[in-house]
Amino acid sequence: MQISNKYGLIYVITKLGLLFVYDLETASAVYRNRISPDPIFLTAEASSLGGFYAINRRGQVLLATVNEATIVPFVSGQLNNLELAINLAKRGNLPGAEDLVVQRFQELFSQTKYKEAAELAAEAPQGILRTPSTVAKFQSVPVQAGQTPPLLQYFGTLLTRGKLNSFESLELSRLVVNQNKKNLLENWLAEDKLECSEELGDLVKTVDNDLALKIYIKARATPKVVAAFAERKEFDKILIYSQQVGYTPDYMFLLQTILRADPQGAVNFALMMSQMEGGCPVDYNTITDLFLQRNLIREATAFLLDVLKPNLPEQAHLQTKVLEINLVTFPNVADAILANGMFSHYDRPRIAQLCEKAGLFIRALQHYSELPDIKRVIVNTHAIEPQALVEFFGTLSREWALECMKDLLLVNLRGNLQIIVQAQYSEQLGVDACMKLFGQFKSYEGLYFFLGSYLSSSEDPDLHFKYIEAAAKTGQLKEVERVTRESNFYDPEKTKNFLMEAKLPDARPLINVCDRFGFVPDLTHFLYINNMLRYIEGYVQKVNPGNAPLVVGQLLDDECPEDFIKGLILSVRSLLPVEPLVEECEKRNRLRLLTQFLEHLVSEGSQDVHVHNALGKIIIDSNNDPEHFLTTNPYYDSRVVGKYCEKRDPTLAVVAYRRGLCDDELVNVTNKNSLFKLQARYVVERMDGDLWDKVLNPENEYRRQLIDQVVSTALPESKSPEQVSAAVKAFMTADLPHELIELLEKIVLQNSAFSGNFNLQNLLILTAIKADSSRVMDYINRLDNFDGPAIGDVAVEAKLYEEAFFIFKKFNLNVQAVNVLLDNLRSIDRAVEFAFRVEEDAVWTQVAKAQLREGLVSDAIESFIRADDATHFLEVIKAAEDGNVYHDLVRYLLMVRQKNREPKVDSELIYAYAKTDCLAEIEEFILMPNVANLPNVGDRLYDEALYEAAKIIFAFISNWAKLAVTLVKLQQFQGAVDAARKANSSKTWKEVCFACVDAEEFRLAQICGLNVIIQVDDLEEVSEFYQNRGCFNELISLMESGLGLDRAHMGIFTELGVLYARYRPEKLMEHIKLFATRLNIPKLIRACDEQQHWMELTYLHIQYDEFDNAAATVMNHSPEAWDHMQFKDIIVKVASVELYYKAVHFYLQEHPDLINDLLNVLALRVDHTRVVDILRKAGHIRLVKPYLVAVQSNNVSAVNEALNEIYVEEEDYDRLRESTDLHDNFDQIGLAQKVHPFLLSFRGKNDKFELLLTGLDKTYEQIEKHELLEMRRVAAYIYKKAGRWKQSIALSKKDNHYKDCMETCSQSGDRELSEELLIYFIEQGKKECFASCLFVCYDIIRPDVALELAWMNNMLDFSFPYLLQFIREYTGKVDELIKDRIEAQKEEKAKEKEEKDVIAQQNMYAQLLPLALPAPPGMGGGYGAPPPPPPHMGGMGMPPMPPFGMPSMGSY
Repeated sequence: MQISNKYGLIYVITKLGLLFVYDLETASAVYRNRISPDPIFLTAEASSLGGFYAINRRGQVLLATVNEATIVPFVSGQLNNLELAINLAKRGNLPGAEDLVVQRFQELFSQTKYKEAAELAAEAPQGILRTPSTVAKFQSVPVQAGQTPPLLQYFGTLLTRGKLNSFESLELSRLVVNQNKKNLLENWLAEDKLECSEELGDLVKTVDNDLALKIYIKARATPKVVAAFAERKEFDKILIYSQQVGYTPDYMFLLQTILRADPQGAVNFALMMSQMEGGCPVDYNTITDLFLQRNLIREATAFLLDVLKPNLPEQAHLQTKVLEINLVTFPNVADAILANGMFSHYDRPRIAQLCEKAGLFIRALQHYSELPDIKRVIVNTHAIEPQALVEFFGTLSREWALECMKDLLLVNLRGNLQIIVQAQYSEQLGVDACMKLFGQFKSYEGLYFFLGSYLSSSEDPDLHFKYIEAAAKTGQLKEVERVTRESNFYDPEKTKNFLMEAKLPDARPLINVCDRFGFVPDLTHFLYINNMLRYIEGYVQKVNPGNAPLVVGQLLDDECPEDFIKGLILSVRSLLPVEPLVEECEKRNRLRLLTQFLEHLVSEGSQDVHVHNALGKIIIDSNNDPEHFLTTNPYYDSRVVGKYCEKRDPTLAVVAYRRGLCDDELVNVTNKNSLFKLQARYVVERMDGDLWDKVLNPENEYRRQLIDQVVSTALPESKSPEQVSAAVKAFMTADLPHELIELLEKIVLQNSAFSGNFNLQNLLILTAIKADSSRVMDYINRLDNFDGPAIGDVAVEAKLYEEAFFIFKKFNLNVQAVNVLLDNLRSIDRAVEFAFRVEEDAVWTQVAKAQLREGLVSDAIESFIRADDATHFLEVIKAAEDGNVYHDLVRYLLMVRQKNREPKVDSELIYAYAKTDCLAEIEEFILMPNVANLPNVGDRLYDEALYEAAKIIFAFISNWAKLAVTLVKLQQFQGAVDAARKANSSKTWKEVCFACVDAEEFRLAQICGLNVIIQVDDLEEVSEFYQNRGCFNELISLMESGLGLDRAHMGIFTELGVLYARYRPEKLMEHIKLFATRLNIPKLIRACDEQQHWMELTYLHIQYDEFDNAAATVMNHSPEAWDHMQFKDIIVKVASVELYYKAVHFYLQEHPDLINDLLNVLALRVDHTRVVDILRKAGHIRLVKPYLVAVQSNNVSAVNEALNEIYVEEEDYDRLRESTDLHDNFDQIGLAQKVHPFLLSFRGKNDKFELLLTGLDKTYEQIEKHELLEMRRVAAYIYKKAGRWKQSIALSKKDNHYKDCMETCSQSGDRELSEELLIYFIEQGKKECFASCLFVCYDIIRPDVALELAWMNNMLDFSFPYLLQFIREYTGKVDELIKDRIEAQKEEKAKEKEEKDVIAQQNMYAQLLPLALPAPPGMGGGYGAPPPPPPHMGGMGMPPMPPFGMPSMGSY
């Protein structure tokens, strides 16, 4: 049950789909019906619709609600319950009870029950009683003294029930205003009891403007709202309100109004207009002119600055205007605007001129674009800020800037020099050009200041030199000294030459240059020849003592006295670099000059290598016991002193090199002077590998001499093992085996101190193996203290197998020895003999592995057993399997099992038993404890067809699936089935099933098959297997048995259907009908189509909702598949429209007697024109007359034509007239002329088109000449509808149907036809018909013609009513035209007066403009729109007339 609060109804829904509707207040039954054929189990309220939702068992969602248009008439009419009908209408505001409510209202009013009448009017549905007439009724009631007026009772009832409409609100407010009770209005408006309107606002405005404004806003009386805001001077609210409601006020009028009272407010208003969406409604230029008319310059500027912030190109003229007016009146304002950079699109030349006139020279410079203008303005440096002028120079091109600078220098060189210097900081001018400019005016001061600013950032050598030169010229010696000391970019050679030529009193700049850039000799020479020795001493002692050697060298070249030089050297002492000083003196062969200086340094404890090198050179040259110095002095550089001694005494050089470990130098000097004995001793004692590599290098031509000295002298003299070891290693590294053997034999075999050395014996044997293998066996026999295993391995690698066997045997290494016999000598017999002799397990293992590799499996197994070795069982198993030696393998595996419990061993033992057919042993073994992998063993036995052994394994491990397959291989099918039952695996069942089928054990096969077909994936495979072997009956039996299974699925039912279709078609239909819901219909459809079972195929298509295919199947195979009732159900559900027309063809050919029944079913779906065309072509149009009559209501042309032809043939004029009257869409003669005019153009030209037109004419001529009067009247009617007025009138005249004639004339609108008809009536003497024709054809008959004919034929009395009506209508139209003309003239005069006022107001503008401004646009015209064209004068024709009659004449 659901309750509708909207309508006050109760919906009771039963489970069986029945709906009962009751009134909530009275419990009256309203309606009942079945809404669903299926049970309903759930309902829910549809509150917004006043109904409910329901869901039935089919899943359909139903929505039920009240039909608002019919429920009230239904209750009042069929239920005859007027009170309930009125209550329903009131509650739900429903239509249909209007008459009842009005009648009830009249009754109450007549009974003076005004309160009840008011309540009824307030509750009336859809407000049918809330009209002005109802208010008038209450107003008309006289007021009784001491009682509330009925009108106030009515309004009070309405206020308690809701909101008044606009008319009611106006009438009530009029009463309240008259009584001066404004507070009531405010309360009602606050409670939203009144409907606001413009008339209500006008009424309230007489007492309260604020309240009236609220009403105007609610009523959306936009013009009145704008006027109210304007009166209150709340202009900002006007824009906001206008945007909200989409209204466009007269902004110009509003702005002018604000300007008169509040200029600043006008600015704000204009800015608000400029920010409106869609752009400002008034042009900015026009707004600006309004401000300027009243000389409001500041306000105009403020407005323009705000609106021009976007800086758009199209605003260029406004930007120019705002700058012009301020440059003329307030230049400082214009300067501030330009400084802000707000604008970029104004007229720059014009603004530049005004800036120059206003004294804003820097702004003029920024705006001028011609050089003469710039040069004219720029000389006014007294009125221009220097910094601004400098920045301006940065904006000029290089050429223009230089031209302007020249003018400035020409005008005032000294005064403008600082500006020029600052302006030239700009890099775009180029330093070279600036220096050239100063050079032209010979201004070293300017050059000095200018270059001083660039010096720190420039790397140009010429700039730095120019600065040094300018500073020297201007006497800035300190700056010269600083730059020469700090700068790194001037040209040192050029600067040195300039300073030398300038001969400045201070030599420090020259000292800086020469010291920094290596011109010390030139400096020393310049100072010496200019007798500036003080600066030489100062330079050496204070500036750079490190360059003292260069100074000493130059002084020696200049032949300066030695005393001055010695004194200079001693004055700096330890600060003096010794090496370059010695070099300078040594180059000039004046080294003895330094003896005193060097001895002084040594006495002070100096350890400087250069000091001692120089002192040693002096001692060597003086031959003052040099060998003592070389051996005892620890500080000199051996390489330097040795080099110095080479040409003087090579032995001294060897002493020096030996002391300093100078290997290369010592080798070179001994080779050059043939001192090989010294060299050999040094090399042996040195023990350096790199030195040995060098002297033993094959490319050393002195190698042989050195080796001889080493072997004969150096090593025999040595007692150090390290030296001997280093020498031997060097010989080995140098790959000198023969020389090494000689060396070692001499050391080891000749009873020297190293004869029993372990390493040397190893080395001797190894060297012999490598260099002379014939000596190896002798060395092995003679030596005992060597590394046997290692030497043996080396011998094996060198393929000296017998020597290696002898070494291993000598050192009791039996495994290595037998490996040599097996792996290298390839002698298994010697190895077996050797194994018997030594009897070691490891040896037997090696022998066994070798035998296994050679394929001697039995011998290898025997050797493994002797070795008692169970570690290689995997190799043995593989070899035994390859050699099929399973009897020996059993012995070996039994031995292995005693040592290891490996799954592999036990598994292979079972397999070996199986291969040797020892089944009893297998059963005994698996019963014993074992670790065999029985599943894998079973699979292996099965794969190799050892089925008996596999059966034992599978049975033991309960692998029923494998056991079943194995039993199948053994042809034990019953046992296989039992095993498969235990396995319960689909795959097992399938394998056993297939095996039973192949063995024709169909009973067992069916048992297995039933367990297979319940698996969807395996069903098709089973079916194909049976069918491929021709077991159709058995397969069908299997499937039929499967239908009763609990797990039977769709595949079983479908597959059985396919089998029936192929092999048992007589059972197919029954099967489909029984199990239609459990079939895979698409698959069965394909099967039926292949087997050509058309009836079953049709049924399947219907069940699968493939109605198109079902219909096509029925029509293509009708002998078997057609059934009329079934086909009708199918054809209405098809999706393809073409099938409808195929069905029509099909029934015409095979079942014409049932075609009307079919067409009635398809009436709502087919194209009737196409159906008629099909039937016409078939020649059976009369056959479907019932169908045509049924569908003629659609007014289809082809249907109408076909029925009209049938009616003509049957002479059924009533039906024909009814058809043509009710259904006008048929191919008439007029239609042929209007719709197909091209057909007439082919008349006489083309036979086919001529035949078509002839056929159309013939059809209607047949009706026209028919012997029946009514048929001829129909013909006239058809002519009239077709627009053949003359033929229709002629035919009606012929049969004396004058009324038809007059109606045809009136409808034609043809004046000539109507006048001809009047003449015809006069000629026939039909006066009454003449008068009637004037009435019927009133619109088209000309009055003068009618009066003329009446007067000439004495029929004025019959025409007088027509004449009266015409005169009355004519005078009424004239009166209306005169009234419209007078009103138009008044409007025109009012507009002319308004235009004159606007023009007069605009002419005031010119008097307020500044002189510098151009005249504003529109001075000659006005802002108002042009006067409207005069109103269009209507025509003088008659008003439209109702058909077949005159309008009411009215009173005069």
